[in-house]
Amino acid sequence: MRADRLVSLVLLLRRRGRMTAGALARELEVSTRTVLRDIEALSAAGVPVYAERGRHGGFALLPGFRTEPTGVSHEEAIALLAAGPGRGERAFGLGAALASALRKVVDALPEDHQATAGDAARRFLVEPETDLLARRAVTEDVPATAMGEVRRAVLSGRKLRIHYAAADRPARWRTVDPIGLVTVRDRTYLPATRAGADRTYRLSRVLAAEELPEPAERPDQVDLDRIWRERSAVFLSGGDHLTVLIRLDPVRREELLDTVLAVRAEEPAADGRLRLEVVFQDARHALWALWRLGTDAEALAPESLRASLRERAAAFGALYGTPSP
Repeated sequence: MRADRLVSLVLLLRRRGRMTAGALARELEVSTRTVLRDIEALSAAGVPVYAERGRHGGFALLPGFRTEPTGVSHEEAIALLAAGPGRGERAFGLGAALASALRKVVDALPEDHQATAGDAARRFLVEPETDLLARRAVTEDVPATAMGEVRRAVLSGRKLRIHYAAADRPARWRTVDPIGLVTVRDRTYLPATRAGADRTYRLSRVLAAEELPEPAERPDQVDLDRIWRERSAVFLSGGDHLTVLIRLDPVRREELLDTVLAVRAEEPAADGRLRLEVVFQDARHALWALWRLGTDAEALAPESLRASLRERAAAFGALYGTPSP
């Protein structure tokens, strides 16, 4: 887009000083004639760019010219720089655009703030790839082309055709009306409607996508937070999901939460432990998750899960109750 190119041209002149039209054309990947037209447009807009003729001539900005973003404070710049390299950089396939925007923010800061903002941001680490237990974060890859088509359809309000592979089913094409994009724990979802019915698609299962010219059937104003809460409630109430009441050692809390679908209640117990009401995908998943926590977790309900844990413990006791042959 021309607006982006004009900003890039100004930033090049600010960082490198005097540059020839040919050098600018190579950097911007356009023709020399396009650069000359852009220079004229900048001059007409009041940007103090001037030409110097001769063997070492070129275009330059008047000394002291800055392109400061209106209202961006030093603290706000630090916040942007600190948050950028975290999960937000990967969200919705906008990492490259975010990196470019952050460079422009830094360039537009007063010179005495540039170094301090960069140093401060390097002292913040948001969502590293591993935690203190060296467990790597699980991220889902979405093809860049598919992500771009989905994002454009969401923003333009047009229908979307996706090649979607639901769990344990062959992939097939379907046409949907996109509502928005939601990212949760490094997973991205597409709330949409299909033939008027609510649907939620996991983007890692979208193999290909195509924005269609027809307008999507959706309201102009949408409360995406409310829609997500409602769909989460419907999801948790269906299928074979199992609600479990647990007594837990607080040091294992995060490990437990990594395995559950939802936490419905949490409160401290009199003995220093926690009482949590959580939802698992199914009984088998609950048995696996609690068994791996050992005696640091106790299932208080339902009784069927307690019986399954008791039977497994008895089987292990029988296996290891005598010395090995």
